[in-house]
Amino acid sequence: MQIFLGADHRGMELKGRIANWLASQEIVCIDCGNVTYDAEDDYNDFAKAVVSQVYYSKDPQTFGILICGSAQGMAMQANRYKGIRAAICHSPEEAVETRGHNDANILCLAADEKLNFYGDIIDKFIHTAALPDEKYLRRKQKLDEG
Repeated sequence: MQIFLGADHRGMELKGRIANWLASQEIVCIDCGNVTYDAEDDYNDFAKAVVSQVYYSKDPQTFGILICGSAQGMAMQANRYKGIRAAICHSPEEAVETRGHNDANILCLAADEKLNFYGDIIDKFIHTAALPDEKYLRRKQKLDEG
């Protein structure tokens, strides 16, 4: 399993904490930026960098995590690409549902939310399998068609 991380200036601190947590779980994570603080950076650039890695890997055990202030911009940018199913999750339960029902492959997190940590959400997201039910497969196919 490998995870690609991306964050704008508002998400950099949380991205660092998540990278450390993933390393402690012995999960490979690759930082797609931003690597230096730049108050004028654009979340779009980091979303695109992560999306391209997840898309071209074609490995169902490759995920992306995108972080900006609200998570909204990251999700909007990521979901513009076929085969990418980015979801904003605020709880472990949402992570389980979006992975099981939608086979989401990118998790979007809001740096401005004052949760203690996102470890439980990430853990559920990366360890929940997509459900094989026909209705979920059909819906995923429709998402991927655009």
